[in-house]
Amino acid sequence: MAQPKIGFWTSTSLVMGNMIASAMFMLPAALASFGSISLIGWLVSGAGAVCLALVFSWLSQLMPLANGGPYAYTREGLGDFAAFLVGWGYWISVWSTNAAISVAFISYLTVFFPVLGVNAFYAVAVGLGSIWLLTWINAHGLKKAGAVQLVTTILKIAPLILVTMGGAFFIQTENYQPFNSSGTSDMAAITSTATLTLFAFMGLECATIPSGSVANAGKTIARATLVGTLAVTVLYVLGTVVIMGVLSPELLKNSKAPFADAATYLWGDWAGYVVAAGAVISTFGALNGWIIMQGQIPAAAAADRLFPSSFGKLNKRGAPVLSLVVSSTLISLLLFMNFSRNLADTYRFIILISTMTVLVAFLFSSVSYLVLAVRSGDTRWNQPWKFLIAIIAFVYSLWAVAGSGQEAVYWGFLLLIAGVPLYGISKIVRF
Repeated sequence: MAQPKIGFWTSTSLVMGNMIASAMFMLPAALASFGSISLIGWLVSGAGAVCLALVFSWLSQLMPLANGGPYAYTREGLGDFAAFLVGWGYWISVWSTNAAISVAFISYLTVFFPVLGVNAFYAVAVGLGSIWLLTWINAHGLKKAGAVQLVTTILKIAPLILVTMGGAFFIQTENYQPFNSSGTSDMAAITSTATLTLFAFMGLECATIPSGSVANAGKTIARATLVGTLAVTVLYVLGTVVIMGVLSPELLKNSKAPFADAATYLWGDWAGYVVAAGAVISTFGALNGWIIMQGQIPAAAAADRLFPSSFGKLNKRGAPVLSLVVSSTLISLLLFMNFSRNLADTYRFIILISTMTVLVAFLFSSVSYLVLAVRSGDTRWNQPWKFLIAIIAFVYSLWAVAGSGQEAVYWGFLLLIAGVPLYGISKIVRF
């Protein structure tokens, strides 16, 4: 019996649900130190994300049944080694993202348990507890989580819409000054904020990953990717405009829960608790969804002999346990390494690492589109304006790498290089 396939609305919800994880709840605080110039960063990253969404929508039409999204496109266009780098970098990005989401989860819990904001031991303990609880659940083969995903998606969008719409009537224009408080040039500030905000668009490619389970995949994935990316871009920009206009720069800069603080300012403590509760549930649900991915990505690469075969072994419940455990161990180490900083600084460093590594997938996918379009010989894909969009997506991704900063580029480069011996061993030895 054929399995039912998902359609346009489910695919669009997949894009929006994965994009709206922790970033929007935490980024206003991370951007506050730059001033209102960060709004330009949002617009730049939004434009770049739309170009990338177009590239992925065209790739999904060129290869409608290519499970694995960026990994599959890169393997078809550029070969095994490039595909390994994409899979390896994407995997690093996923568990780095999970570390960032766990920090956001802890940050919003501080509304209910203030001690988590001042005691690093308790904060790390809660973060590790949530990670390993969800790892244990996923190791038991959690399958039918549709209802849970629907509820958490609603709860992650509802606080954003509530505060954005209500806060629009309480904006104080003086809060947008100074325009650039970063202490650097305007171009440097825009580059840095565009890179930070790019993290919020991670997931725009996720509709391409289960393409084999999408009805009329070529059209459905293309439309869902574009509509989802555009809708989230509008929500992100408007939400940040309102939060920056409602809260003073100093208050926002030190906020551990920006949307909850804005709701408290507007309507009182009860509203802050409601928004914080929604954010806690949202980030916990997002953490669960991305932990599922952190197990599936290396398992898929192992099936192609680009990762060690042991990463692809499933337990009796169908879960890739080794992939889950190794990934969660790396998340734990990342939390330990960075919790000497405050929550906002920890979050900022982790998302830069995550963004840096996922950019490899974006760079290679943009080039793969050019290769596959020329190879196809089809005039639908060989149009100059489509080539121009793909080149813009590539240049934008490369620019974002530069904007990640020396520390993020250094660590991201080391993490990518560290995987090369694994590739060589995987091609020779099955273990």
